[in-house]
Amino acid sequence: MKFSPSLQRATLIQRYKRFLADVTLPDGSERTIHCANTGAMTGCATPGNPVWYSTSDNPKRKYPNSWELTQTAQQHRICINTARANALAVEAIENGTIKELQGYERLQTEQKYGCENSRIDILLSAQSKPNCYIEVKSVTLLDEAQNQQKGQGYFPDAVTTRGQKHLRELTEMAQSGSRAVLLFTVLHSGIEKVSPAHHIDADYSQLLKTAIENGVEVLCYKATLNEDEIALVEPLNFRC
Repeated sequence: MKFSPSLQRATLIQRYKRFLADVTLPDGSERTIHCANTGAMTGCATPGNPVWYSTSDNPKRKYPNSWELTQTAQQHRICINTARANALAVEAIENGTIKELQGYERLQTEQKYGCENSRIDILLSAQSKPNCYIEVKSVTLLDEAQNQQKGQGYFPDAVTTRGQKHLRELTEMAQSGSRAVLLFTVLHSGIEKVSPAHHIDADYSQLLKTAIENGVEVLCYKATLNEDEIALVEPLNFRC
């Protein structure tokens, strides 16, 4: 996914009201930009850190700029725009990067499914095999102190009843004979492996364990991140 034009740099003042952030531009002026992230953003929104934002040409937007990347004191880059995760996943499937999800004839997004009125992020289908239901999640929480493991990433970064529902839906699909996949898109350059955040959401962690026992697959792919482009490029290990 290329940014055209390239992202512009600023310095974070604060994130507030969940969807807004104030930044200082290189000329010293201040600007309010949109933050497309409803999560806790732990470690991703420290005042004073460099950030990069995109600019929309939609004249109807109240805030034309969107916060895309941040850089931590450890020089890690993070894509905080969770709306990018699905598009990155689609791109990586279509260009062959995610080898485990090849061989399908049709790719659809936001399709209704399940008993809890959900929409699956990606649905792959082919005449010769069962449908493949893919739920996409972005991983941005790096917590090396939790188990003293370097590069340890976790999901979720806050209690997620919506994520719990998605796991129940995926489990239902797997039990019915379809293929069900939970795809973690790792959007933090410092994360080298991923685990469920039992210390944050024990219910999600238990549901994920149950999902895996019932045939749900877990894939993790890490992104490369810069002001010109972000893209999923390599698989990472997942440990439940």
